[in-house]
Amino acid sequence: MKLHMLATAAVLVLAPAAAFAQASTVGGAATGAVVGGVVGGPVGAVVGAGIGAGVGSAVEPPREVVTYVEGEQIPAETVAVREEIVVGKPVPRTVQLRPVPNHTEFRYAFVNKERVIVDSKGNVVKIIN
Repeated sequence: MKLHMLATAAVLVLAPAAAFAQASTVGGAATGAVVGGVVGGPVGAVVGAGIGAGVGSAVEPPREVVTYVEGEQIPAETVAVREEIVVGKPVPRTVQLRPVPNHTEFRYAFVNKERVIVDSKGNVVKIIN
């Protein structure tokens, strides 16, 4: 019982740090390992590191890219998709991606009336409402 309460307390204390640290793959892996280790022991640490690295791999686009995409007017007709658009996941193939000038590693699209920035692999890195 004490171990369960300790693990719960550790997760609650480390959760904000986990969210902050997942800005990078290394930070996400390290935080995932710590939280996983507290909750699940050595096996939990390995699993937590893998999950943390995956979530942390989404790269925040430079401010210049975000500013450019924010300045683009949303067309009256945007692509509507059933799939949920989520950071870290690829956009559906039906979505037309547009280039960002001077930043070939990023593209953007208008999906479900939102601006979506994707990386060179087609994975969502930012959603602008």
